[in-house]
Amino acid sequence: MPHEEALPEPDALELWEGQGAVRLLRADRSAYVLLLERLDGDTSLAALPLEETTGVWGALVRRLSLVPDERASWAAVPLLATEAETWTDTLPADWELLGRPFPRWLLEHALITCQQRGIVGRRTDADVLVHSDLHYRNILRAAAPHSHKPHEQDGGWKAIDPKPVRGDAEYGVAPMLWNRISELDAADPEAHLRSRCRALADAAGLDPLLARDWSVVREVRNALHYLGGDDQDQAERSLWVASSLLERTLPGLPPAAGLACL
Repeated sequence: MPHEEALPEPDALELWEGQGAVRLLRADRSAYVLLLERLDGDTSLAALPLEETTGVWGALVRRLSLVPDERASWAAVPLLATEAETWTDTLPADWELLGRPFPRWLLEHALITCQQRGIVGRRTDADVLVHSDLHYRNILRAAAPHSHKPHEQDGGWKAIDPKPVRGDAEYGVAPMLWNRISELDAADPEAHLRSRCRALADAAGLDPLLARDWSVVREVRNALHYLGGDDQDQAERSLWVASSLLERTLPGLPPAAGLACL
């Protein structure tokens, strides 16, 4: 499907060269057509029990987190720090336009992260290639040709549909948190969500606090996007994730089991 986020997809796949991600065989960029290696489209990470997905995801993130080099394909990958700098203006503007739909403290937490990790404010630069949509259904079983045995070097799994950015690897944690919420511990889903965030970060060798903070940024952006499109159910899920990660779950939201599922 032609859309802006698909533009750098073939560049990212070229950079990964089939290591941890689906191998790109050929691309017609003007037509948005990619010829990819065959994976098992019927077997995704969504088939595994929730806790068993952590190690698989973490291992893939480690493989996918390439350090920029001299290859020309890097030029097409958006820079996260530049986008974060833009969000310091657009997030508060959207929040005001929508009538301040959630508390200011949640917006400000997202803005602080954008300011600290944007082009102007950041003090460290550990940019890598980030698969920014690495959720359960975008991780498929990789089978060797004419065999049901997975490729050993890929751990049996490969990523698809990358929506790549160049920046903090921690930016990629959020999709694993806003999916499968209904499977969190019913006794304390908020605590389980925070535990999942830490476990995913640990499995991938990431900073758990930065993973939390980027996840808050992404869910605040998502909430504003959904509210702008009058999608209250999706917005409530995003606000539940963002505020629960900060141990201040917003009142008035549905319980975790009643949130819109992805």
